Amino acid sequence: MAIGERINFLRNLRGMTMKCFGMSIGFTENQADVRISQYERGKRSPKENVVKEMARSLDVCPDALNVPEIDSYIGLMHTLFAIEDMYGLRIGKIDGELCLRLNTNKGSKYLTMFDSFNAWNKISTKLKDEQISKEEYDEWRYNYPKFD
Repeated sequence: MAIGERINFLRNLRGMTMKCFGMSIGFTENQADVRISQYERGKRSPKENVVKEMARSLDVCPDALNVPEIDSYIGLMHTLFAIEDMYGLRIGKIDGELCLRLNTNKGSKYLTMFDSFNAWNKISTKLKDEQISKEEYDEWRYNYPKFD
């Protein structure tokens, strides 16, 4: 999902119009909805300072807006390959099922990823066990690592 789609998704999740959202990040009333529309349609890319303001207004981590290019299976695969190279993610089979796992030989990178995956699993289990709502789960995801 490209940044424009993320902006649109999170803006709608927060129930904000383009105009209201644009004004909340500092655009004038006349330009607010036009600029947000341009970002959401991919006609313009927001600069880093604008992304930070958007994240502040949407109450999410800026990284929730800046996601890797995974709009295609090929893009997703190359993202996973990069994670393999950088963090030791590996693919394998357990009981005949494909699974992704961490390479324990990656030292501190393994420990950091293990802690992150463990936090994700913990919150995901709470959702599965109906201890939290889908909205609370999404709030955790869009603000990670703020609530971790």
